[in-house]
Amino acid sequence: MNELLVSYLPIVIFVIVALVVGVALLVTPFAVAYKSPDPEKLSAYECGFNAFDDARMKFDIRFYLVSILFIIFDLEVAFLFPWSVSFARIGWLGFWSMVVFLVVLTIGFIYEWKKGALEWD
Repeated sequence: MNELLVSYLPIVIFVIVALVVGVALLVTPFAVAYKSPDPEKLSAYECGFNAFDDARMKFDIRFYLVSILFIIFDLEVAFLFPWSVSFARIGWLGFWSMVVFLVVLTIGFIYEWKKGALEWD
């Protein structure tokens, strides 16, 4: 029975260390954070409009378009990494399928560029 408990010791140590690190990461910002709210810190950010206005206010579609473009190119990177790791094993079929994938993404990017989705006038 003692040998069985000793075999679980690394898992117990790992859980204890994980709990200590987790609690430290949760408590440290409250202990060391500089607290002085000012209008700049309380202003709207990232979205471009105040968060506490009317829910039916007009929304600029460019934020949506930029987020869609981000998702497209984020997925591109997500597909390129495993492709590059297994490139030696997938051969020419894998190479040309990725070329087609990149061409389609490039055409989509050029289309968005020509439509003015990246312009912030």
